[in-house]
Amino acid sequence: MSAELMILLIVIATALAFDFTNGFHDTANAMATSIATGALKPKTAVALSGVLNLIGAFLSVSVAATVAKGIVQLNEVGGQDLLVIVFAGLVGGILWNLLTWLLGLPSSSSHALFGGLIGSTIAALGWNGVIWASGSDGVLIKIVLPAVLAPVIAAVVAAIATFLVYRITNGVDKDKSEEGFRWGQIGSASLVSLAHGTNDAQKTMGIIFLALVAYGTLDTNDHMPLWVMASCAVAIALGTYLGGWRIIRTLGKGLVEIESPQGLAAESTSAAIILTSAHFGLPLSTTQTATGSILGTGIGKGAEVRWRVMGRMVVAWTLTLPMAGIVGAICWAIANVIGGLPGVLVVLGLLIAGALAIYLRSRRDPVDKDNVNEWPDSKPSISAPSPIEENHAG
Repeated sequence: MSAELMILLIVIATALAFDFTNGFHDTANAMATSIATGALKPKTAVALSGVLNLIGAFLSVSVAATVAKGIVQLNEVGGQDLLVIVFAGLVGGILWNLLTWLLGLPSSSSHALFGGLIGSTIAALGWNGVIWASGSDGVLIKIVLPAVLAPVIAAVVAAIATFLVYRITNGVDKDKSEEGFRWGQIGSASLVSLAHGTNDAQKTMGIIFLALVAYGTLDTNDHMPLWVMASCAVAIALGTYLGGWRIIRTLGKGLVEIESPQGLAAESTSAAIILTSAHFGLPLSTTQTATGSILGTGIGKGAEVRWRVMGRMVVAWTLTLPMAGIVGAICWAIANVIGGLPGVLVVLGLLIAGALAIYLRSRRDPVDKDNVNEWPDSKPSISAPSPIEENHAG
C-alpha cells in the first residue's frame, strides 16, 4: 500500500469522524425544544433524529457540490498535497467542535469545517488558494452571507409565528392545546432532523469527494459515489444518536424557558429555512438557524431571554471560522515540516490526544438524558408527559 493511499484512507476516516461529531454536536438543533417541553423523551428524541438524519442524507447532493468545488482552487494543487490540506482542515474542524461541545456552546459545525479547510489552504497556498468570491460562488457568498442572514431571518420569522400562534389559540383549553402542540412538535422536529441530514451530511460528502479527486479516483464532474453517501449518512446518524446532551441543555433550557407552542414555531421555522438553503446548494449553519428560531420565540412571546447566554453563543459563532482556521493552518504546518505519511500520522496522534483530553475533562461535569432539562441557574423543571406516554397510560 502506497503512502498516498494510506493518507487517503486516513483523510476519509477523519472526515467520517468529523461527520460523527457533527451529528452529536447538532442534535440539539432538531430536538432541544421537544426534549425541553416533554414532547419527546430524551432517548426517543435522539433515536428518531438519528434515523431521519440517515434518510435525509440521501435526498440531495447540492450542498456537497458546493463544498467540493467552491472552497479551494482545485487547479492550484492536487495529489498528496491536496490530501494533506484537506486532512489538516478536518482536524481543525473536529477540535473546535469538541471544544464547543465541552463548553455547551451551539456553534456551527459547518463553519468549523470550512474554517479549518480555509486555514490549511491559506497556509499551503496563500490567500489566492481560496475562492473568496466568484460570481454567485465563493466563501463570502456561499458561507459568510448566509451565516449573517440566517439567524436574523429565523428570529424574525419565529417571533411572528409565535405571536400568531398564541394569538390564534387564545381562549382554547390550555391542556388540549398543549397536547396538540406537543404532537405538532414531534412532526416539526422530525422535519428539522430530515433537513439537517440533507444539509449537513453533504458537507462531509463534499470533503471525501474532494479527497478522491485529489487522489485521482474521481474527476470534478463525476457523480457522488453511493458508498460515500451511505458512509456519511451512517456516521452522522450514529453521532446524532449519541445525543450531545450538553448543547441540547443550552438550547432547550439556557436561552429561553420554552413552551410547546414556541417549540412548534421554532422547529417549523428552522425546517423551512434549512430545506430552502439545501435546495439552493447553500451550506447553511443549521445551528445558527435553530438558535435564531428559539430566540425569536422568546421575543414573540415576550418571555425572558437570557441575553448573556446568547452573547456567549455569538462570540463562539464569531470565533469559529478564524479559530478553526488557525488550528487547520498549524496542523498543515506540522504535517508539512515532518513531511509525507509520518507528518500526517503525527497530526493524527495530536487529534486523538486532544479529543481524549476533552472527553476526560467532560466527565468532571457530566450531562446526560437524566439532567439535560436542568439549567444550573434555575430550579429543575418537571416536563409534562409526552403524547406518546399519555397514549400508553390511557
